[in-house]
Amino acid sequence: MADLAPHPVGLPLRGGVAGFGTDGIRGRVGTQVSPALALQVGFWCGQVLPQGAPVLIGMDSRSSGPMLVAALTAGLTAAGRQVWTMGLCPTPAIPGAIRRLGAAGGLMVSASHNPPEDNGIKVFGASGAKLSRGQQQAIEAGLQGVGAGPAVGASGGFLGTGVVQDRPDLLADYQRALVASVMGRRLEGCKIVLDLCWGSASACGEAAFRALGAELTVLHGKPDGTRINVDCGSTHLEPLRRAVLESGASMGFGFDGDADRMLAVDGRGRVVDGDQILYLWGSSLLDAGQLPANRIVATVMSNLGFERAWQAKGGVLERTAVGDQYVHQAMEQLGAGLGGEQSGHILSARHGMSGDGLLTALQVATLLHRSGQSLADWMDSSFKPYPQTLVNVTVPDRQRRQQWQSCEPLRLAVEQAEIAMEGQGRVLVRASGTEPLLRVMVEAADQQLVDHWSSQLAAAAEQHLNAA
Repeated sequence: MADLAPHPVGLPLRGGVAGFGTDGIRGRVGTQVSPALALQVGFWCGQVLPQGAPVLIGMDSRSSGPMLVAALTAGLTAAGRQVWTMGLCPTPAIPGAIRRLGAAGGLMVSASHNPPEDNGIKVFGASGAKLSRGQQQAIEAGLQGVGAGPAVGASGGFLGTGVVQDRPDLLADYQRALVASVMGRRLEGCKIVLDLCWGSASACGEAAFRALGAELTVLHGKPDGTRINVDCGSTHLEPLRRAVLESGASMGFGFDGDADRMLAVDGRGRVVDGDQILYLWGSSLLDAGQLPANRIVATVMSNLGFERAWQAKGGVLERTAVGDQYVHQAMEQLGAGLGGEQSGHILSARHGMSGDGLLTALQVATLLHRSGQSLADWMDSSFKPYPQTLVNVTVPDRQRRQQWQSCEPLRLAVEQAEIAMEGQGRVLVRASGTEPLLRVMVEAADQQLVDHWSSQLAAAAEQHLNAA
């Protein structure tokens, strides 16, 4: 399972200023993420994003959200930009509105699956995709005060002529697009449980499912910034699982704080992760001849059992580094129609290439309901995941952690494990980009092999990377 532990995502820049990590800027409010930082981020986004069109801002339900939105808005208007505020909304509503309206870009104030005391800023460009690395570097240069920020599509200087307009109507547009995405498929008679996580999904998730006729049980269905992600949602599935079993529902869906990812539970209480969702949705598209080159893009964390099963269906599985931006890039380069992560972040080319938990849940529910299958029926016929173990080894020395392959004893131990598994398993060792951890993952058809080699490799990493 991909790492879902709460952590700051922003990378430290000179002077302790936060920069862009794997998914924007993220961390503890008041220390890593502050109104002063948000003001500067807003200003430099106003300099870097294309001129002549509005910039959108949305937020999840965190108590610190309005404060950070106000600071971002102040920075953008100081750069002379027109700002449209969407209020509480799922993250994917931002890129969808950017593309639909021809906006210059957008910012989402959210810390995703992190706890309530964290917050963050995700920035999208004029295409609706995350910013390019060049744009991120230009903003980071401005944050560092080195003067490089305005060089990218900028007018420069303090203009102070921007205006702000509230646009709650854009959320209604997003909800209509969600319902339209299932192309007339309905959910009458289908019992579903939704765990809206006290977060962004509460803005329109229940309404979208009810518009399609679903019989709903809703958990944590109101926005509550003090409880977002706390023992609920996609990172804490037990309440959803319990509600599905008690209500006799066909399926349940749990979302994270900003609703860009989703995990499911079937009628027997089994967890359905992103690999299973990709296999289900991908199989439907493949059977209909609607999946270009029969290709799915996933990450290095996706289960080997999924890869083997997909290949057996005549499909192609491409792997990328962990992170939805890498999946997005590969999908664009390869012309792939579907991709995603084991954590439940799914991207569909037909639906705008934005990770969207609500859209994915609607697709899964309506595809199954139309076929007459329950999610449990489908899981019975799905692939069997290989046993997989992930061990986190604390390695305080960043250079040793990042350059672990230079450690010959550890590298040889990995090679020995791969030879011993004879093509029936694999090893993945990678340094965390956000924590002082080396992640050692082993998966194989045989659980004993997984247990043996995960233990051996973790011990080797501990011994050789932390040696004095």
